Amino acid sequence: MNLDEAIERHMEWKVVFRAALEGRQTVDAATIRRDNCCALGKWLHGEGAARYGRKASFAELLTSHETFHREAGKVAEAINARDYAGAEKMLGVWGEYMDASLAVVDAIEALQMDLGPAATAVVAAGGAARVHG
Repeated sequence: MNLDEAIERHMEWKVVFRAALEGRQTVDAATIRRDNCCALGKWLHGEGAARYGRKASFAELLTSHETFHREAGKVAEAINARDYAGAEKMLGVWGEYMDASLAVVDAIEALQMDLGPAATAVVAAGGAARVHG
């Protein structure tokens, strides 16, 4: 799992939602809501848990990631219900989605710091799934 790429892929969710809003398209809310469907989630619930599950920074990332997907699911549901104004509001700077999004980035960075440069390189080289998205 490349944690730097996970941050990049994670930040792209907002782009996906904005594109769905602009194109008035639906999104797969059921999958988005689940925290074990994206590459980062698969790693967190699989290899990551096996290798780093006892670390407090890993537990924080797991919790933050779950919260993010719960909030992302709410945005997806609003888009699918054609509540475009509500979805826009949720994606705003002061919304719970943005708070959850930033918390995931912070948690990934905290795990990276906890693991140190050598271990982070091993994490990046070790996982088959390299991106979150």
